[in-house]
Amino acid sequence: MSRTLRALGLVLLVASCGGGQSSAPRNLDNACRLVQERPQYMKAFRATERKWGVPVHVQMATIHQESRFVANARTPHRYALGVIPVGRQSSAYGYAQALDGTWKDYQRATGKRFARRDRIKDASDFMGWYMNISRERNGIPLYDTRNQYLAYHEGHTGYARGSYNRKSWLLNVAGRVDARADTYQAQLAGCRAAR
Repeated sequence: MSRTLRALGLVLLVASCGGGQSSAPRNLDNACRLVQERPQYMKAFRATERKWGVPVHVQMATIHQESRFVANARTPHRYALGVIPVGRQSSAYGYAQALDGTWKDYQRATGKRFARRDRIKDASDFMGWYMNISRERNGIPLYDTRNQYLAYHEGHTGYARGSYNRKSWLLNVAGRVDARADTYQAQLAGCRAAR
């Protein structure tokens, strides 16, 4: 009986070690309150900034747009005939909404086989890795939120081809991401939690 209880306890312990909180923080419009509520976010963002050079406010604005800081965010379902579910719009998942194939490329390139898209430190590191490739391939500075977001959304090749120029809705979204990054940067400048 005690072996069974120990095994059950171990299973419960492992199950409780998930990717973190799946719900969004309460105040997404205030960077200081956001990182006060979830201090592990700032720790992850700072680590990515040190390792990859991507500013904290750029990471935060991109994650806000991609998942609203929901750890297990997924794209909506597609429906045939308006009612029959036929799968999701894409394989994008987690904080960074990384696609399956791109995530696997990241894992191979960085050696992080056990990295998870629903863990903020891994999602943030992924973003740093991806944005550095955007800088190398497309010449986009790491602090250029608007163009980094366009490359993030369209992919490196799509960005190089200018595919975003045919998508006025995406240009508007990139403008909003850029404005949010500016707001987050200003908020973080006067925030004790960001120091």
